[in-house]
Amino acid sequence: MPKIEIDQGSGFCFGVVTAIRKAEEELDKSGRLYCLGDIVHNSDEVERLRGRGLVTITHEQLAELHDVKVLLRAHGEPPSTYDIARRNNIEIIDATCPVVLALQRRIKAAYDSAKAGKRPQIVIYGKTGHAEVNGLVGQTAGEAIVVESPDDLGKIDFTRDIKLYSQTTKSVDGLHAIIDDISGRVAPGVTFDSYDTICRQVANRVDNLREFAAAHEVVLFVSGHKSSNGKYLHGECLKVNPRTHLIANPDEINPAWLEEAATVGICGATSTPRWLMEAVAKKCG
Repeated sequence: MPKIEIDQGSGFCFGVVTAIRKAEEELDKSGRLYCLGDIVHNSDEVERLRGRGLVTITHEQLAELHDVKVLLRAHGEPPSTYDIARRNNIEIIDATCPVVLALQRRIKAAYDSAKAGKRPQIVIYGKTGHAEVNGLVGQTAGEAIVVESPDDLGKIDFTRDIKLYSQTTKSVDGLHAIIDDISGRVAPGVTFDSYDTICRQVANRVDNLREFAAAHEVVLFVSGHKSSNGKYLHGECLKVNPRTHLIANPDEINPAWLEEAATVGICGATSTPRWLMEAVAKKCG
């Protein structure tokens, strides 16, 4: 039987911990609560909370609700969501991550403070359509430009001033590559300001995970299939250990992976609950 170790640094970030705590506190009181979108990108945790009375809704469904309580998850929301809540007498339980909230305010301040007609282009390095990115773009009345990779930089007018921000869970290396690329393209006299707005609680996990993955023969990376952070961190583990396998839950373990392995490391994303990694460890044992 292999020696099994769970990475002590893996699991929920503090923003997700806060969102789930707020949901559970309300469910303990009322037994029912609406949540705008999956509270976390992990279907097993979503299902656990659904069993306690948490109802996941879409933005379209939000517009039809009245006189209820709705939780806003850690990813944050654009101003339009709050407008709907006010119109429909919806009580918001706001679990927006403080790091995300601070970034929203910075982007809104930059957008609002610019003189009319002379606003710099606000560029966000992030995943198009991601809930956090939608909330950030919403601070600019939909005008911000979203870039996922250097291939998207053609969206930018390099003859106009640029302010670059990042989705909080993106790669630091990826951000620096975008900064270098934009810096090399701006026209003379153009002001380009870049801001590293990546959450360090997330970013600092990378080196620790690489070390953890390299220390084990086989690695099981536990993450929901919707998690952008999970895909990124899994990729970082895979770079140092080709025997790293991405699984959503214990049912996805292939016993062949563990054959003749002396050590198995179990780790996960910022959206992976501890109880799920423990369930994977139990299945391996």
